[in-house]
Amino acid sequence: MNKVIPLQGFEKAQNILKNNIALPTPPKFNSLKKERSYRKERLVAALRIFSKCGFDEGVAGHITVRDPEFKDSFWVNPFGVHFSLIKLSDLIRVDHDGDVVEGNYPVNAAAFAIHSRIHMTYPDLDAAAHAHSIYGKTWSIFGKKIDPLTQDSCAFYKHHEVYEEYNGLILDSAEGDDIARLLKNKKALILKNHGLLTVGNTVDSAAWWFITMERSCQVQLLAEASAKNSSDLPKINHTAALNAFNIVGTEDAGWFGFQPIYNKLKKEFPDLGV
Repeated sequence: MNKVIPLQGFEKAQNILKNNIALPTPPKFNSLKKERSYRKERLVAALRIFSKCGFDEGVAGHITVRDPEFKDSFWVNPFGVHFSLIKLSDLIRVDHDGDVVEGNYPVNAAAFAIHSRIHMTYPDLDAAAHAHSIYGKTWSIFGKKIDPLTQDSCAFYKHHEVYEEYNGLILDSAEGDDIARLLKNKKALILKNHGLLTVGNTVDSAAWWFITMERSCQVQLLAEASAKNSSDLPKINHTAALNAFNIVGTEDAGWFGFQPIYNKLKKEFPDLGV
């Protein structure tokens, strides 16, 4: 029978876990060219994975990653190309003035208004993801944070906010500034009446946070629909939620969570980098 670890012994158990399991970490590069290729391939993979998850809807949605050399610019999926069809050669590089400096497609104006401000405000955040996913945009209608109902949702405990304004399509960079400010020390936003936005130090973590936050929204919607009163839902207590966050909510956990999905996609599409 498995023993229940008392909360006071949790830190010791966590150290044992860290010392006995060598988790992979993001690779280091000896050239900017190699790092750029890596980031772009992961961006293509994330976009295709979003398509497989059903996060694509018309021309909506965008994932970005900062260029490792020209850091005042970012790579993004082009406007009007389906997530499932994105190739490396389709990606465009956009500077913080909104000019396409590499690539042959136009940029989504909303992608520029939001992502440029995030990349400008937080030099350490190299990636951001936004899409009009079903459960994320459904939950966004309520303008509420998700609760710590499951271990997975604890990844966002005290680590996401709600952007409560909805003024139509986000095409004004000033609104992008408001969104960026709200992200301070957070990994995700719920954009009211709109959907989810996640960020990370890598494309991998930003994409994983989006995937697992979408599922957390789905769980909360199902739980609330099943309960007589949403206030009756048994939430994870503060201490336990923080303990879970310290394992499943870290940047390394976000990067690592994406790897099995990436490896599965790579096996299905060995020409992913073309």
